[in-house]
Amino acid sequence: MTFVQLIDCRTSRFDEMNQLMDRWVEQTKGKRTATHDVIGKDRSDASHFIEIVEFPSYEEAMRNSNLPETDRIFQEMVALCDEMPTFTDLDVVRDEQLYAATARRFFEALAGREVPSFDGLLIEDYHDHDPANEQDVIGLDAVRREVEMWKSGFDFDFTIDDQLAQGDRVCTRWTWHGTHTGDFMGIPATGKRVSMTGTTIHRCAPGGKLAEGWWQYDRLGLMAQLGMLDDLEQ
Repeated sequence: MTFVQLIDCRTSRFDEMNQLMDRWVEQTKGKRTATHDVIGKDRSDASHFIEIVEFPSYEEAMRNSNLPETDRIFQEMVALCDEMPTFTDLDVVRDEQLYAATARRFFEALAGREVPSFDGLLIEDYHDHDPANEQDVIGLDAVRREVEMWKSGFDFDFTIDDQLAQGDRVCTRWTWHGTHTGDFMGIPATGKRVSMTGTTIHRCAPGGKLAEGWWQYDRLGLMAQLGMLDDLEQ
């Protein structure tokens, strides 16, 4: 179970505290067990800071605390604080990656029977980058037209193979499966079951909706499965 420690402190010497943390990161390289560290400043009190440190487990946090470098840095940190910092130990009982969840819902919407509205998923001026298109697709109406073009040619779905989220970016590695049920780029329906793999990176807006997307996928492989490359191979 993931474990999180909150360190609540007050200091008027944050710049020195920041340098101290940089030194601790350098000294404990290859030893520390913390996986994520965030420091926030109270908007209503410039001397109030809260550090949020994430560990794989409580046991790993204790290993981290017992490092001699950690003990030395802690003593120096206390000296920089206006009062004794307080610690809160938390076992994580729920962990939602909200941006990643939005990206997943986007792919689920794409695979639905109807062309989705995307109102709750994309910002109004969403910007899509697809190397297969001569021009970027910008805006909800343009996105819907692009999706309608694919849906007119295929009955398809997505399998999410992997997903990584960092900051306001979500990277999704997916596999697309489709049945060629209608005209697609001038190719009449063949009834063939086809597939391709790809990766999409989304940038998320502060409100949680998707604001921009970059696509890379095996379109050439799809064309080959539909027989569009047969003449070139002869």
